[in-house]
Amino acid sequence: CRAQTDSVQQPGGDVTAAEGDSVTLGCHFNSSTSNYYLFWYKQEENNRPMFILNRFKTGAGTTAEEFKERFSSSLDSNSRSVPLTIQNLHVSDSAVYYCALQP
Repeated sequence: CRAQTDSVQQPGGDVTAAEGDSVTLGCHFNSSTSNYYLFWYKQEENNRPMFILNRFKTGAGTTAEEFKERFSSSLDSNSRSVPLTIQNLHVSDSAVYYCALQP
């Protein structure tokens, strides 16, 4: 029997889209616990990561006020995914996005 490890996997590479479009960024996870929290962060060049939102196995989670209008995500425990959707893209959305797991 092999123990399950805690991890997240995000597709590699850049995502390119036009201003006004929408994109979905993928994130798959494994957790060794039955209760877990998933987070999304945005990191702009030369800045620290900014909290966007979190999602829990049970409950809705929270979204930072500045991201509520255009950023959304839902946690799917069956497929173990928590994709981030950004609608009505702005040039200022250009950044590195991180998915994180807290078991």
